[in-house]
Amino acid sequence: MRCKLVVTVCAAALLLGGVGQADAQTVANTVAQPPQSQASGEVAPADARAVRAVIEAQLKAFAKDDAQAAFSHAAPGIRAQFASAEHFVAMVRGAYPMVYRNSSVAFLKPRRVDAELVQAVQIDDTHGGQWVATYVLQRQADGRWRIAACQVEQRSSLST
Repeated sequence: MRCKLVVTVCAAALLLGGVGQADAQTVANTVAQPPQSQASGEVAPADARAVRAVIEAQLKAFAKDDAQAAFSHAAPGIRAQFASAEHFVAMVRGAYPMVYRNSSVAFLKPRRVDAELVQAVQIDDTHGGQWVATYVLQRQADGRWRIAACQVEQRSSLST
């Protein structure tokens, strides 16, 4: 049995109230340039490295309580929705404690979905829970990747 906790940035913002009223379409409609030419689903090695670096940098920023650095890795739609690094980090701390503080992470193979890259990350939280965070990243006009969304699902206990 899989126990699911699927939380999107948009839904978490609405739950917190007062943080912003942007909806999921705002994030989904953020303009992105297409990734390097690859067949659907494939990710160029340079893009895979860049996407991983963005997520790692944001996780390190959360670990250091560096709200500005963590917020800098968010896509424009997320930045507009939360308006400040403090609101963004408050949402992550409350809705994504396993992302905000974790004991380990492992990156799975990224995949391309339309113009976005999807990167799944296995996360062990500080209480022994196991999760999979699925990040959606969009390439910005300057060529950099930014995090547009994140969904988290709790993994079922492993059988022995």
